[in-house]
Amino acid sequence: MRLTEFWSRMNRQFGTEYAESVARDHVLGSLGGATVEGALARGDDAKAVWRAVCQEFDVPAKEH
Repeated sequence: MRLTEFWSRMNRQFGTEYAESVARDHVLGSLGGATVEGALARGDDAKAVWRAVCQEFDVPAKEH
């Protein structure tokens, strides 16, 4: 998954402003205690990060 698609999904799911807050501030245990921004910055695969977000926030399966 490209980062543009990742951010498109984040924005669609949470809205632009809240998506930025989630990415910056919410620590996900499934990402080793990293935020979305931290995981992407260290090189984690965007699809794996999206799956972690989906799990953490109970995103409907049709959005995966």
